[in-house]
Amino acid sequence: MIPRFHCPPPLAPGALVELPETVCHHALRVLRMRNGDRLILFDGNGGEWQATLKVGAGGTAQALLGEFDPIERESPLQVTLAQALPAGDKMDWIVEKCVELGVAAIQPLAAKRSVMRLSLERMARRVQHWNAIAAAACEQCGRNRVPIVAPVLDLHQYLATAQAQNACRLLLAPQGEDTLRSLARPTAPIVVMVGPEGGWDDGEIIAAQAAGFARVRLGPRVLRTETAGAALLAALQALWGDF
Repeated sequence: MIPRFHCPPPLAPGALVELPETVCHHALRVLRMRNGDRLILFDGNGGEWQATLKVGAGGTAQALLGEFDPIERESPLQVTLAQALPAGDKMDWIVEKCVELGVAAIQPLAAKRSVMRLSLERMARRVQHWNAIAAAACEQCGRNRVPIVAPVLDLHQYLATAQAQNACRLLLAPQGEDTLRSLARPTAPIVVMVGPEGGWDDGEIIAAQAAGFARVRLGPRVLRTETAGAALLAALQALWGDF
């Protein structure tokens, strides 16, 4: 398999582009690629470029861009995962796996029972880290459009925004009234809210329902917060997507 790398735009056929330091390290130190090897570059805006590696001195590298392929591997479903912040590094796993499963965007939420509490500066660095994970997941799974992990929002701040959007709004809850099979195929983008380890507070559930979110359960078992979003995306792809 030809290695794939995300490279910031703009890219154009025939250009000789400097590869970012992280890409150089992965290509030369991890994959042990050599001068003249083939690779694929994508800038996140759709499509990908065939390219040839040009190794320079001091661990630097360039890529000579060749033919552009407008291929798309995006899901026909536009799903935004609104994920309440989990503890530790669980969000890393959530971002990686949900990108592989076709999520269109990820909105981290600060919920009442969220364990993660960081300063604004540290949270900004964490969001930057999650966006890097999303790009790396696209390199692995073949997507040429990188989903954005948005800055963290307070739950009630987010609900005010979501209420104004034209979307099918789903709130995952073990005691939800609906199942995915009981819902009609959505004709609008889908927004799914997943709670933190301790679940949603009663007041948060009431606020979400007031904002138009329907409570949905995923079977009789209670899923962990890091499992729920990926499980839901896989189910949506099987029901209405490209699985």
